[in-house]
Amino acid sequence: MKVGVYIDGLNLYFGGRSLCGRSASGWRWLDLRELSERILARRADWSAQGAVVQRVVYCTAFIDGGIHPAEHQRQQVYVAALRANHSFDHLEEGRFTARWKTGLLSTRDNNGRPVIHTSRWPVMVQDRAGKNVRDARFMVSYLREEEKATDVNVGSHLLFDVLTSRVDAAIVISNDSDLRFPIRLARQRVPVGVVNPSKNRMAGDLTGQPGDGVGGHWWYQLDANDFRSCQLAGTVGNYRRPPRW
Repeated sequence: MKVGVYIDGLNLYFGGRSLCGRSASGWRWLDLRELSERILARRADWSAQGAVVQRVVYCTAFIDGGIHPAEHQRQQVYVAALRANHSFDHLEEGRFTARWKTGLLSTRDNNGRPVIHTSRWPVMVQDRAGKNVRDARFMVSYLREEEKATDVNVGSHLLFDVLTSRVDAAIVISNDSDLRFPIRLARQRVPVGVVNPSKNRMAGDLTGQPGDGVGGHWWYQLDANDFRSCQLAGTVGNYRRPPRW
């Protein structure tokens, strides 16, 4: 039973950060193939059918080096180490776009909903006569960076490999609801495992029934130990693990 693993790299990274902690070390230098095999080993039903990881497809986008030079360099080192370690079989690159935007000044509440800030002391807006303008809204300009094409790349490789019988089963590591359609189609032909890499609830669009289509489907949520237990060696070829990773 040949299993293809399709990884949304940025979804996996931010999921790991949510589980392990942004300032924590010991989770970023992740071996994608070892993680894939660890997930597969948890499935006794697939293992009984001789399931093996046949193909790991890593879909990600490189951070803009002009805006984030240090982060870009670390990402380059990490991907080079993955390649040297044969931790993926195919790398598909998306892209980042940087745009100037305007919007209301806001923060978020405990439930993640936006809270719009208005004028009040110690920051007050006054009219020409010097009178306070209470509850005035603040408009700000900001840099908006958006990752493009990763979800499309994950879905495209998943469907291509399934429809050409390159794999007999698939594991998708992402909690992106935009993958609903390709995953639903894949379930009509092969068993599919969907792995949520974050501490958030599984996206409703990615859920379903184990018996949908051909059946044999399952769902799994990563934890911090999954990240920490699947780390590359400190040095891989010419590439060394960045400090505090």
